[in-house]
Parts: sequence; structure tokens; C-alpha cells
Amino acid sequence: MSSNGTPGEVNYLRFFRMPSPVRITGRTSSITNSFINGIIPIVVPTNDEVRAALEILEMLEQVTCAYCGDVYTEWDHLRPLVVNKQPTGYISEIHNLVPSCGKCNQSKGNKHWRDWMFGPAVLSPKTRGRSDLDQRAERLTAYEAWAPPTRLDFEQLVGAETWALHWKNYEHIIGLMRDAEVTATEIRETIRSTYLLAADRQPSPKTDH
Repeated sequence: MSSNGTPGEVNYLRFFRMPSPVRITGRTSSITNSFINGIIPIVVPTNDEVRAALEILEMLEQVTCAYCGDVYTEWDHLRPLVVNKQPTGYISEIHNLVPSCGKCNQSKGNKHWRDWMFGPAVLSPKTRGRSDLDQRAERLTAYEAWAPPTRLDFEQLVGAETWALHWKNYEHIIGLMRDAEVTATEIRETIRSTYLLAADRQPSPKTDH
């Protein structure tokens, strides 16, 4: 009996899904993030600063995701470090970090936390049906007002020449990735066509009845 209730073979293809094809140029966003995150200063907080942060978030007794309340796995940048493939100037410091779960961190990306929390993004707290979002938003608003975050003009600090060199290196790598994509496509198609041609020449396997 088939899956639709009629006599015949079972459609096992409905249980199967091919992996997504890998493209070298599909990794450019990772390169962009690396070039920006690689220059972001990291300021390690003191014990008192972490305590103050958790107190504002009302988490002195139990630390959870500031966005949805699930178990936290990391600290997420409340204000994004990257927007439109450019650094925003914010850095990694306690005034710009809040505890987060992996789902929220992945879903939020570089969106503004409030728009994302109450928006329709996949895995956002609103989409996942969290009922205490107003209270969480109040705590995050208080957290934002706790202390002004550092925001730097990187180009001004390092000089135009060094800044331009950094992004020249970036464009060079992206260009190499585009060239590599062309070569990889040629290799893949050659292997595929050669393999299929060889497979067509092979005798069909015999089955016992």
C-alpha cells in the first residue's frame, strides 16, 4: 500500500532530503564577520561589573537568557557589531553583552533587540510564544541605560592608510573565493559528468527473485 492509500510501492523519497549544495562564495558572510570581529577590542569585566549587570537583569539567583528565559549558553552583543557589512563601532564589553541562549543569539543576528524580540523572525521570543516579553523588555531597557556603551571610530583611531589596507585584504580574499568558486564548479561538473558516463556503462545489478 502506498502512502496515499492506493496499491503500489511506498514512496520512500518523502523520507529523504538531499544536503544543501556547498558554495565557496556562500561563506563570504563568515569572512566579513571575521574581518570585523577580528579587530573588535575585548574588555574583560570585573566581578562587581558582572554582579551589577545580573542585578539589573534580575538574575542574581539564576542566570537565564535575557531575551526568552531559557537556559543561557553564551553572552550576546545587545547592540550589533556589524551592520551592512561594516563595523558599528561597538565593542565586546559588559555594557554591551547580555546572557543569551543559542536559539536567540542565532535568530537575533544584527537586528535591534526590541524589534527582533517582538517581531516574526524564526525562533524569536515572540514567535516561540514567550508571554513575559514586556517585563524582559523593561529589564533590557534598564540595562541599556545602566552605562553608556563604548563606540569607536576605528578608521580615525588607526589611520586611513591602515584602515584601507585592512579592507583591501578583505576584498582580495573575497576575490579569491569568487575565483575558487569558478574552479570548484568546473571540477564538480567534470567529476559529475565523468561519473555519470561511467555509471551508464556499468551493467545493471542483478536481483534475485
